[in-house]
Amino acid sequence: MEGWREEEFSNRDLMAPCGLYCGACGVYIATRDRNEKFKSVMGNLYGTRPEETECLGCMQTDPPQKLYGFCKSCKIRECVRSKALYACHQCADWPCAMIRDFGLATGRRVMQRAIPLWRAKVAELGDAEGSVAWARAECERYHCPTCGYPLFRGAQRCRACKRPVADQLDGSL
Repeated sequence: MEGWREEEFSNRDLMAPCGLYCGACGVYIATRDRNEKFKSVMGNLYGTRPEETECLGCMQTDPPQKLYGFCKSCKIRECVRSKALYACHQCADWPCAMIRDFGLATGRRVMQRAIPLWRAKVAELGDAEGSVAWARAECERYHCPTCGYPLFRGAQRCRACKRPVADQLDGSL
């Protein structure tokens, strides 16, 4: 699939427990592609310096190689680990207050869409295959509906054809 490599779909480091699949995150994509300009753009968006705007997935084992500052202090990530789970789709308490009260509306919308999809894929295919199918579906979703160019989660406009995409994906930031 254009924009992602097959091994990314099975990489558990990228399977953010909350459903915000790290493979579709602009910070991850900028880090993976060593794209300094995109790191600056993402840093400006989140209020971090470009050299701090790096991540290789929020579920890396400790000590992580590159973990974005917001991910380091994520309460959802801490909660999942404390319950010996690897994702919210496994939790009987989902959606909890951490999901319902998540500070970014776009993130909350994605979580509320992604976790039920992840659960359905796991119910259909089993945990390992279902999680990979879920990750693949998340990346398939992040392509421009007009020209097919790969996007990142939260994209407002396609970089290739310049068409607005937010309303067709996750809504405006």
